[in-house]
Amino acid sequence: MNYTGPKVKLSRKLGIAMTPKAVKIMDHKPTLPGQHGKRKKFQKFSDYGKQLLEKQRLRLQYHISEKQMGNYYKKATRLEGNTADLLLQLLETRLDSVVKKAGFARTIYAARQYVQHGHILVNGKKCDIPSYNVKLNDVISIKEKSRKIEFILEAMRNSTAPSYIEVDKANFSFKLAQIPKREDILIQCEISLVVEYYSR
Repeated sequence: MNYTGPKVKLSRKLGIAMTPKAVKIMDHKPTLPGQHGKRKKFQKFSDYGKQLLEKQRLRLQYHISEKQMGNYYKKATRLEGNTADLLLQLLETRLDSVVKKAGFARTIYAARQYVQHGHILVNGKKCDIPSYNVKLNDVISIKEKSRKIEFILEAMRNSTAPSYIEVDKANFSFKLAQIPKREDILIQCEISLVVEYYSR
């Protein structure tokens, strides 16, 4: 089951700020949440505990379920190449992820909502599936009637897209210009430990 509680609490628990609000609060409260948060900050993890923590960090940065995460790992192992890099590429080219990375949403939660509510077009056609795999040169755009949504406009004003995404802000669109390389993917996680977790 996906976590539906406070995002700030979860961010403090994992040590990664998943929303703008979490960034501000974690500047003042860098410790773990709860009564004993300060003490827990220095607790030691077993090898399995470290792997589990990194897996959770990766999963929640893309806001996907345990089952989805496991399926992405299995798919990555069936492809030719480095499993860690392939796993990240599969996650990074999800529709909700590229909407966020292109700067059309402030958080992955907002990006998923825009997709599910029908605000996003893929090659001119509505796509309301957050897990849709965006392909090279697919043109993603904001539906005409949705271009006045203030949250989308605010996100676009304050964003910079990574090199593998070409953005046309004037037309509220962007495209995946190339498959992202490992060094282009900004995540807070030791991906090697995630692979170790699933390969046990």
